[in-house]
Amino acid sequence: MRKIGAGVCLFVFLLSCGNRNTKVDPFMTISDMVDSASYKADTVMQVETDDEPEPIEADELFDDFIYAYASDSILQQQRTKFPLSYHNADTLLKIKKAEWVHDCLFTRQSYYTLLFDHEEELDLVGDTALASVQVEWIFLKDRMVRKYYFERIKGAWMLEAINQRQIEQGKSEDFVTFYSRFVTDSIYQSRHIREPLMYVTIDPDDEFSILETTLDLNQWYAFRPVLPTDKLSNINYGQKNSDGSNTKVLKVNGIGNGYTNVFYFRRQKGVWELYKYEDTSI
Repeated sequence: MRKIGAGVCLFVFLLSCGNRNTKVDPFMTISDMVDSASYKADTVMQVETDDEPEPIEADELFDDFIYAYASDSILQQQRTKFPLSYHNADTLLKIKKAEWVHDCLFTRQSYYTLLFDHEEELDLVGDTALASVQVEWIFLKDRMVRKYYFERIKGAWMLEAINQRQIEQGKSEDFVTFYSRFVTDSIYQSRHIREPLMYVTIDPDDEFSILETTLDLNQWYAFRPVLPTDKLSNINYGQKNSDGSNTKVLKVNGIGNGYTNVFYFRRQKGVWELYKYEDTSI
């Protein structure tokens, strides 16, 4: 067992939404600046309607903005570019302001997920220099992706468009196909876990350090957490997240409970496997 020092990053979520009439199942992410979240939301209410909205404090970090955007119906209309372009496969619709129904995004889930092609892309979370971010729903059964395009214009985040498309089907088994079966078929799952499975967790004797060890298959089934089975969410901070990638990192964060799990998958010779599992929950 190898012991190394590491900091533990915690993202905390608030479960609130100003309007409960939504078109999609909601979910959202904010930064760990929980103490200032209420102040930021109050600041949002003071913003007047303008053709060019003035930046607010929450605009500095996208995670803070998306919380305010999902929670406040007035801000949401101010920060949505109308008529909003909605691309549904080959069909282009234009949504007028009067037709818009408040969208709580992800605020009603007890967890959220992030997807990356490579481990080093995890560092993109929390970058205050971002100018373009996409919020995504990945519907596993229907193999569809719904993507919300946000751009920071003169310091203020705006929803510019929504796009819904089919996930591309390649010659080899793609991650969505694999993952959908992995989380619903225990026999299939057991055949697609590398043994021994690399395991990273917090040192029980020192919460500021982590332990790196391994799990056999029986230990995996003893420790394994519940994974999403119907859809995945994602916030694209700049990671590629390609349909055809041979590696995927799935991060699952709980809302307000310190839960953080990361799953590392790879495809070798056309076959996917889970080769590393990280549990840094506190």
